[in-house]
Amino acid sequence: MRIYLRAFESEDCLLIYKWRCDEEISLLLAGNKYFSSLQRERKWIEEKINNNTKDIYLSVCLKENNLMIGYTSINNIDYRNRKAEWGGTIIGEKESWGKGIAKEAAILMLQYIFEELGMNRCYAYCLEKHAITVKLFKSLGFQQEGTLRENVYKSNEYHNVVLFSLLKREHEEIKKKYNE
Repeated sequence: MRIYLRAFESEDCLLIYKWRCDEEISLLLAGNKYFSSLQRERKWIEEKINNNTKDIYLSVCLKENNLMIGYTSINNIDYRNRKAEWGGTIIGEKESWGKGIAKEAAILMLQYIFEELGMNRCYAYCLEKHAITVKLFKSLGFQQEGTLRENVYKSNEYHNVVLFSLLKREHEEIKKKYNE
């Protein structure tokens, strides 16, 4: 692995603010576009640092230089039903796009979800037209459960969102392939 995950630090707000203001990144996300400010990002980061019971946000960093290049999250953690939503991975530094780093981050995050948090089910959403994310989910063993039709309105049109899930036993099977 070329990367590692670490807890958010307060100064991460500077990079996250830069990425949230990037239109190209915004178009790839299943959520709506919103305008941000550095002050808002500072407050958001502090909340994520101090309140990590239901949501856990982690920085994606390069081992070679310890630079943060993105972030990933687990949301809506349900300890009773042993399930959590993987919020996906945002690689904000574009020179790191297309190099398999998001997949490495996904593998680390799924290990954390299933092996550390003890979840049985992980689910995730993405825009139906975002073929790279759909391909990533399938390569990780996720199964498509359904399509939320015209679920997100952005860029003056409605977009379908696809729901995927991965069970712990499925993750164990896929993990064997990575270790071969």
